[in-house]
Amino acid sequence: MRLLKLVPDNTNLPFVSLRKWAFGLTILLTIAAVALVFARGLNLGVDFVGGLMIEEKFQTPPSTDKLRQVVDRLQLGEVRLQSVGTDGKTISIKLPPPKSTEEDATNKVVAAVQAAINKEFPDARFSKQDAVSGKVSGELIWKGILAVVLAVVGIGLFAIFRFEWQFGVSTMVAIVHDVLMTLGFFALTQFEFDLNIVAAVLTIIGYSINDKIVIDDRIRENMRRYRKMDMPQIVDLSVNETLPRTVMTSVTILLALFALLIFGGHVLRGFTAAMILGIFVGTYSSIYVSSSLLISLGLRAEPKSDDTPGSKAERVAYKDMP
Repeated sequence: MRLLKLVPDNTNLPFVSLRKWAFGLTILLTIAAVALVFARGLNLGVDFVGGLMIEEKFQTPPSTDKLRQVVDRLQLGEVRLQSVGTDGKTISIKLPPPKSTEEDATNKVVAAVQAAINKEFPDARFSKQDAVSGKVSGELIWKGILAVVLAVVGIGLFAIFRFEWQFGVSTMVAIVHDVLMTLGFFALTQFEFDLNIVAAVLTIIGYSINDKIVIDDRIRENMRRYRKMDMPQIVDLSVNETLPRTVMTSVTILLALFALLIFGGHVLRGFTAAMILGIFVGTYSSIYVSSSLLISLGLRAEPKSDDTPGSKAERVAYKDMP
């Protein structure tokens, strides 16, 4: 039985020759992502801004203006409405935290909102609710940022001690790029950004570092094996050798994620969309950003004397390289 090969044997794609174009594209995308975050902001969920979130399902998509007027009559504070899903039948209603300090204050607010909506929209059905205090939301923001920063720094330090400092710097740059692309995507689409998305970002970092470490390890092996070879050739050789593994891993994960995107419902849509984006961005940064950046950082294989064992084989291998 023949094995399925998504990448043919002896593939020799010139990745390094495109590194300047890749660096330019990476810089443009990073700037665009940062600009989107500052210009449009993130649609922070209740986890981060505090307050009360109520989801209502309707048989037919309601008029948001009319729904806002119904909730405004209760005088509960600023009302934020957002359509959830593609059919427009599920509406997320975000309200400030209840002013009352009573234990059942949240339940009273939810009951009042439901009664007012059901009176005007008899087909409305309660879906779910979330409530987070302002103090807790502030702690969640800080802990979420801290988790991402510690993950990036820890991975960079690991790469420095495991390989060389150039590997650590290139890995950190690539991971920061992946995180900024994810934030830019959520600023553009205005998907709700909550703790689930923080988990997705950390998962993307884990996937990216897994791919980068495999390529970096192969680069280091080839630096020892072909010490007379130029660094661009070593990087191209290493990326091409690991390309079948990279493509197969990405494709199998994407199959699971697309199934989750289609059948997982709107609750998991933001998380799944972030993961799908992270697979594409992480694979791109592993090949074009992290690996090629090693050349710009001055990484070189140590020269080897001609009379040492294996030098003849290395010269033959170097000669055979295109």
